[in-house]
Amino acid sequence: MLQVQLEVGADPAEVGRARRWARSRLAGSGIGDDEPLAETLILLISELVTNAVVHTGCPAVLRMLFGGPGVRVEVADASDRAPARRRAAGDDTGGRGLELVDGLADRWGWQREGAGKRIWCEIDRAEKAASDCASDGPSEVHPPTREPRLYL
Repeated sequence: MLQVQLEVGADPAEVGRARRWARSRLAGSGIGDDEPLAETLILLISELVTNAVVHTGCPAVLRMLFGGPGVRVEVADASDRAPARRRAAGDDTGGRGLELVDGLADRWGWQREGAGKRIWCEIDRAEKAASDCASDGPSEVHPPTREPRLYL
């Protein structure tokens, strides 16, 4: 398993740097910039890093783990405040981050880590690659088996 990590400062401008860094690491792991998986991972990273920086005001550590069936993204911060789902109204510019994570990731959750916490999500690479392939004939479609969702 390959693990890479980036320390992210408590400045919202760091989110763009985290996205650029993650893109370069995805390319280095064999996930092409034009693959839908790469775009999904970058969006998830953007949401998790933004949540850590904006809602906690603390520096964070972004980790990506490659290996096994998929990619795992983790963001750890020093705040002991649990992530909380917000209800965004139609015109709100924020409040949808965890809903996006819930809709895009195959699994996600969070746990206490020392004095802070770590929020993580996983995407199954094989499942995403298989769904991107065209079929030459009829096939039976089965919904993916998912672990229960964590609603905060």
